[in-house]
Amino acid sequence: MPSPNTITPSQLARLVGTPEAPVVIDLRLPEDSGADPRRLPASIALGHDAVADWAPRFAGRHAVLVCQRGLKLSHGAAAWLRHAGAGAEVLEGGFLAWREAGLPLLLPDRLPPRDAAGRSLWVTRARPKIDRIACPWLIRRFVDPGAVFLFVAASEVAAVAERFGATPFDIEGVFWSHRGEACTFDVMLEELGLLTEPLARLARIVRGADTARPDLAPEAAGLLAISLGLSRMLRDDLAQLDAAMPVYDALYRWARDATGETHDWPAPRAA
Repeated sequence: MPSPNTITPSQLARLVGTPEAPVVIDLRLPEDSGADPRRLPASIALGHDAVADWAPRFAGRHAVLVCQRGLKLSHGAAAWLRHAGAGAEVLEGGFLAWREAGLPLLLPDRLPPRDAAGRSLWVTRARPKIDRIACPWLIRRFVDPGAVFLFVAASEVAAVAERFGATPFDIEGVFWSHRGEACTFDVMLEELGLLTEPLARLARIVRGADTARPDLAPEAAGLLAISLGLSRMLRDDLAQLDAAMPVYDALYRWARDATGETHDWPAPRAA
């Protein structure tokens, strides 16, 4: 029988990548994370020995605590978080159970450094349409929910990246960019270890819309139309990103849960 205030790997996996996802806090000891440095998607690493200091940051939020086996470190930190006014659960079986279930794990050597506030900082060309919206969605949902995105003139991306310590993406000549027929979204999935079946399905739609290949997925033409429409409606790039986040949330949920469902008219009559 599961302990109170626990969540199973399969239950947490259903939340990861959605707007309802909890904060995932990795509490593993250095020797455990050193043996396998991969991390759960969108997780942050914090020390259990400083929980009294960082717990108040999560007041009013929902968190899941992850240690190596889901035992004392997670249960103790979860109790501290609840004391600080947060909702807190322990991942049942910890990191090992998540890994044994074959669920996605981020590759940390691919992740950019965080700033003093713990956020990753990214920079790309202004006036985004598809790839430069899809990639921020992926990063905020699966890598770093607090990620900051700077949209600047194309000619200034490299200089801004250097002066502000930002990671450039979706421009020529950088690591996070198109490779052959793959767009930047594809590259991020592969390099970050996030290539699940639903995200691969979404990637085909993004690639088809971003590279004028509507033959790759029937939904690609629709994503292109919506993206161009949003770019005409909103002059501010960050407002456009905010408006597009639910579009990608919906496409991801369709790719994960609803590809077999159809809709027709007339509606079926009740027996």
